[in-house]
Amino acid sequence: MNAITQTEARAIETAAPLEVADPTRNLILVPLSQLLPRRSARNARKTARVSIPELAASIARIGLLQNLIVILAADGEHYEVVAGDRRLTALKLLAKKKRIGTDHEVPCLLVADGSARTISLAENLLREQMHPADQFEAFAALVKEGRPVEDIAADFGVTPLVVQRRLKLANVSPRLLTDYRAGDVTLEQLMALAVTDDHAAQDAAYYDAPTWQRDATALRERLTGGEINAARDPLARFVGVDAYEQGGGIVRRDLFREDVYLADAALLESLARDRLTDVAEKVRAEGWAWVDVAPRVTHADLQAFRRATREQREPKPAEAKRIAKLEARAQVIETQLDAEEDMDEVAAQALYDEHDRISAALAAIADSLQTYSAKVRAFAGAVVSVDTQGDVVVHRGLLQEDVAKVLRTLERDGASPEDVADAAHAASAAAPAKGGMSEALARRLSAHRTAALQVELARRPQVALAALVSELAGSLLLDGEGTGLPIGVRASEPAALTRVADDLAQSDALRTFDALRERWRQRLPEDGDGLFDVLLAMSAEQLVELLALCVAATVNVVTPNEHSDNADVLARAVALDMRAWWTATAEGYFKHIPKAAIVTAAPQFAPNYGARLSVLRKGELAATAERLAAGTGWLPPMFARQSAWIDPPPAEGDGDERPEVEAAPDTPHALAA
Repeated sequence: MNAITQTEARAIETAAPLEVADPTRNLILVPLSQLLPRRSARNARKTARVSIPELAASIARIGLLQNLIVILAADGEHYEVVAGDRRLTALKLLAKKKRIGTDHEVPCLLVADGSARTISLAENLLREQMHPADQFEAFAALVKEGRPVEDIAADFGVTPLVVQRRLKLANVSPRLLTDYRAGDVTLEQLMALAVTDDHAAQDAAYYDAPTWQRDATALRERLTGGEINAARDPLARFVGVDAYEQGGGIVRRDLFREDVYLADAALLESLARDRLTDVAEKVRAEGWAWVDVAPRVTHADLQAFRRATREQREPKPAEAKRIAKLEARAQVIETQLDAEEDMDEVAAQALYDEHDRISAALAAIADSLQTYSAKVRAFAGAVVSVDTQGDVVVHRGLLQEDVAKVLRTLERDGASPEDVADAAHAASAAAPAKGGMSEALARRLSAHRTAALQVELARRPQVALAALVSELAGSLLLDGEGTGLPIGVRASEPAALTRVADDLAQSDALRTFDALRERWRQRLPEDGDGLFDVLLAMSAEQLVELLALCVAATVNVVTPNEHSDNADVLARAVALDMRAWWTATAEGYFKHIPKAAIVTAAPQFAPNYGARLSVLRKGELAATAERLAAGTGWLPPMFARQSAWIDPPPAEGDGDERPEVEAAPDTPHALAA
């Protein structure tokens, strides 16, 4: 395929000979100032120069290793560089930094003008790049000869980290390097395998895996699977790598991803526990009946407790002052958004964002005003742990199941606060006497019982369904009073939706759902005691109906991103049509978007008035948009996408009704004509 034709051969034989470059006669020293800085038209390279600072640093350290190739410029005094433009640029950079003088003599090979382009192309095209594996091993050889890493880095104008990475790759097993040279192993795979210096482990991770499991991520996980990624693990972020190392922990560093892996999980947890103990002492001083330290507490762990009821307290003077300040600023923002006619979208969005931040701050303060009374703290407890971000978190107001049951019974029977407190103390102090069985044996036997119970429950779908619904209904309908069944199913409701949508209280959807909940509450016991037995007696159809209500109560698609698709799959499954549950109003929608956005959307529900609405003030515009959109079934894009599979209902009006607005006192209104 690369053979030449007879015609091509004759053309080569008859081609005019080029003047051969002769270093023995034409190698000259040219002052740097006589080399033209612009790239010669005969230079075969046209792309931008790269890595100039690194090349300049190397030249400053070890000198210029290769001459430039030049032709005489038209003025007869200067020279154009046809090959070696990067070297020239690096030399000019050194001169600019006063590292060399402008009269610094540069070795150059002078060639004939007619041969210049061919020689430039030949120098760039016919040279062979060094294989990366040879580069890795050459760096390792320099270190073996006694050259410090820092000096090697300076010689080549790179950072010490670059040198350390080359040394890591040079230390990969010989078998893998051989296959890398042959093209059977990629550089990404080699970098992943270099996370360990154990050649046997490297070979096993690569060659023992099927070809479809040899991507870099899989190889890295295979070699570090039992270790803790310090950047991702909450406990590692809490303790810190430095403290872990000072405690004697073994660290593995991935130089290519800058990841750090910790090998000693027990030491990490011990260090975290020590730090959390100091926090626990401060929490214990708050008067809790008990405080435990659990560095890795899970949501399932916390489900073993019941939450004590919090009370509303009055804000302290500083808190009241901050609340007033935030509310005043929120009012100012709302006034600005209503009053400004020509506010651009960027400025308006900035105000909306600030308003959202203020709302979040007020919600946080409101939450902090919910506190536990001294009576509750006397028999409830707290768990000190680390959250998913690596920060200290304290779970307060936890009631052990036995204590919670006693409290429910006494409060239901109308016992005095003193009797309730005494019974709670007695319940928390009561504990079964420890027998002669070790904890390990107890776990062993209970594991067998777990397996047997799983089989038997799987054979009885009606019982399994009743158990599932019992746990969900207890958590969601009976104020968290579950039945304590040994199944790993827990549910929680999202935060009150009215916190983020204050107009939701008038929503048909919320009223309908609350009515469904209340209807089922009337059919269930007041608390978790006896709930399972009641449900077990129900039919499968009744249980499924209650299950649907419980699952629905856990739905949460609240998002700050209007383009989020987190609701789409479920909405499509239930054929959700937001037109049945929501209508665009001034207070609920139009007052909360920029004026320009209302004008842009108007043609969709009032095609004859879109442009004419732009003259209205924000408050008038929002009210007018509400009136025009009423009965049209119009939805904003966030809802319209999720209702796209629903046929639109017939419009009650054509949307062209003239809006009723009042003109400003001194100016005829554009819509009043």
